[in-house]
Amino acid sequence: MALLGGAAAWPLIAQAQTSKIPRIGFLGAISASGYANQVEALRAGLRDIGYVEGKDIVIEFRWAEGKYDRLPELAAELARLKVDVLVTHGAPGTLAAIRATTTIPIVAAAIGDPVASGIVTSLAQPTGNVTGVSIFSPEVAAKRLEVIKEAFPHLRRFAILLNPDNPANAVTFLPAMEATGTSLGVELQQFRVRDPNDFEVAFSSMVSRRIEAVVVLDEGMLIANAGRIAQMALNHRLFSIGFTDFARGGGLMGYGVKFTDMFRRAAALIGKILKGAKPADIPIEQATTFETVVNFKTATVLGIDLPTSVLLRADEVIE
Repeated sequence: MALLGGAAAWPLIAQAQTSKIPRIGFLGAISASGYANQVEALRAGLRDIGYVEGKDIVIEFRWAEGKYDRLPELAAELARLKVDVLVTHGAPGTLAAIRATTTIPIVAAAIGDPVASGIVTSLAQPTGNVTGVSIFSPEVAAKRLEVIKEAFPHLRRFAILLNPDNPANAVTFLPAMEATGTSLGVELQQFRVRDPNDFEVAFSSMVSRRIEAVVVLDEGMLIANAGRIAQMALNHRLFSIGFTDFARGGGLMGYGVKFTDMFRRAAALIGKILKGAKPADIPIEQATTFETVVNFKTATVLGIDLPTSVLLRADEVIE
């Protein structure tokens, strides 16, 4: 009986020894420190569905450190590792991943307009090997103009802070913002920054051009440097609005989605793929919750009286 029991148990032991732990490749456009909150949200989302890093799943990280021209090389490196899923964010990273592999499933954890960026042809039927979570960046960026203009009707000259190395800026963001700017009767000027070393020159130029307010786009490098940009705007006495974490980092106002929520939702898509689903059969999810954040502390430093209507409509007021 002992011999029979051992023989019966052997296939189970062999199966356990040969079982494969899934590997995720994470292609980050910026840095581990700049995206620490988003990565932790991804880990939390994976834990929610039963995958604990180091136990049930392995994550291979590659960071471009803000140098977008490195993304194709890093994406190819992850593809050669034959990871089970390749996770990225933003248009530059997702496009690099697509060029690196047509077979490994790709999940874009947070992306602006994947159709306009040429990543997929349809949100409902993405085709190919890509799915993910869309954050409606063009519409959100345009809405930010409306939100800050409604709060402070006297504002006329706006700066758009953007990264020219991100192709989504010109293709998706700017047309939507220009249309809204025209309808609001405001002047928009573009200020281009490729890395934090460009911030001081950009903000000094805003002052010399008599800019009154700056609108910060949803872009990887800008997201990672939200606190620094907010401080620059404060130092130069500019009204400002950006993504929600921008306001939490010291900006005057924020409107948009929670990026951590997007990364957590991406974990659920990863789980579906690991269980056998194909990216082409998983519609790209769209953000459904948007929030307005107002930083009362920053307004006080700037000597700005926030209208009661703005405070009442805000989902979060930072005292």
